[in-house]
Amino acid sequence: MKERHEFKKKQRQKRRKKMKQKIKRKKMDNDTDVVYFLLLGFHIGTELQIFFFIMFLSIYILTLTANISIITLVKLDQHLHTPMYQLLSHLSFLEIFYTSSIVPTLLPNLLQKNIISLPGCLAQTYFYFSLGTTEFFLLGVMAVDRYLAICNPLRYTNMMNGMVCLQATAVCWLVAFLSIFVPVIMLSKLYFCGPYIINHFFCDVAPLLKLSCSDTHIMESAVFILACFTILPSFLVTIISYVFIIVTILRSVSKNGKQKAFSTCSSHFTVVVILYGTVIFIYVRPAFAYPVAINKFIGVFNTVITPLLNPLIYCLRNKEVKASIRKQFGRTILRNNMTH
Repeated sequence: MKERHEFKKKQRQKRRKKMKQKIKRKKMDNDTDVVYFLLLGFHIGTELQIFFFIMFLSIYILTLTANISIITLVKLDQHLHTPMYQLLSHLSFLEIFYTSSIVPTLLPNLLQKNIISLPGCLAQTYFYFSLGTTEFFLLGVMAVDRYLAICNPLRYTNMMNGMVCLQATAVCWLVAFLSIFVPVIMLSKLYFCGPYIINHFFCDVAPLLKLSCSDTHIMESAVFILACFTILPSFLVTIISYVFIIVTILRSVSKNGKQKAFSTCSSHFTVVVILYGTVIFIYVRPAFAYPVAINKFIGVFNTVITPLLNPLIYCLRNKEVKASIRKQFGRTILRNNMTH
């Protein structure tokens, strides 16, 4: 196994040396070729391809429907015009674009090998990681919101209102999209000398770096450092907030107060555990060492399943959201009866 690894390493070094002069010529000419990548996707039979295509398409449609429903529900119901539900609607808005950055590429890849251009690949990488980073920051803000509501209820309305919520959300989007911009620019400067085959269903960083003939050590370090500085701080903020929340809940004398606090926080904490668990497993490590099959499986769970789980978890575990759904549904039925 070790000899095979050394052989592959030597082959890669030889390939880099062969392309060194060509890279220099391209830099002098300031010209780059238009490169197309072939996404391998999944190695499965034809029957399974059709099955997964139908399943993922159904999940994607459900995800869009569920998240649009939450955004509409929060907008229509006056009782949900609070920072907590405004943040939830922002999360749903984010999930729509997050899953849409990957699934439209994934679906055709299940039926046939998909080709994507280098600019398209870089754009997909940029939006995937920018939206993912925004979600981490947004979950951190939601954790702080729950901390203020439970641990400082008397000061909550002064410290957290609609304007503060909007400003915090805007900062999350801005910082995330700016922080991912530099690594993607660095990625675009790498030279890809073939074979232009990405062993994944989307343009993830790790398989792209494997195709580069340039020195990728700086890029790998930059990705690792960025992952640590974007994922871990928001994760720590979330964990610390929930430690204080749990301590406050346990000190509460009222049984109803404990149940209400746990019901409002458990759904959010479930989403946090699922999202951070999968992403930390893939990206917060010094080397891209895990098998590609595992990364593909976790990637599918993170980009296809999780965006659907979020609205379902928040709806099924939240009494206020369920009450609002019943109320809006009842109004719709009454309106239809009056019309007929």
